[in-house]
Amino acid sequence: MSFRNLFYILPFIVSSMLFADCDNGAGVCLSLEGSDLNYTSDTDIAGFQFGHDGCVTAASGGDATAAGFMISSSGSAVIGFSLTGAVVPAGSGTLLVLDGDVSLNCLSDFIFSDSAGQAIEVDFYVEPIPGCTDMNACNYNSSANTDDGSCLYDDCNGECG
Repeated sequence: MSFRNLFYILPFIVSSMLFADCDNGAGVCLSLEGSDLNYTSDTDIAGFQFGHDGCVTAASGGDATAAGFMISSSGSAVIGFSLTGAVVPAGSGTLLVLDGDVSLNCLSDFIFSDSAGQAIEVDFYVEPIPGCTDMNACNYNSSANTDDGSCLYDDCNGECG
């Protein structure tokens, strides 16, 4: 393999390692890093929409804006598409920058489509946060999304242990 070929292949190798934690069957893999909604996609993205619980106050920037998408955000949804037929090319990067008090828990109902209007399967990468996920435990961790077996329960003396 020549150095020139490696120059073209290396970005794909790096991006596949960055997003390696999504299910292999998904056409679009999303992750949230701060206010950046990041993606990796095996197909061109022609449009998207998703819901939120009021946490998004605005959405702009990223590869969607660079592709000329019209982006609209309301009190409960974000929609992006192109009037000219432009697409966000297959690959990876930041799809949008979301303003507001955005977290993984406030985003929902992702719908993506390709240039033929066909649905693209979407997966969302969630970094594991270990802790006690049982709300009845003394040391319940509301930030945890992966139970690590550390839950403690009341021992009838009013103490946790």
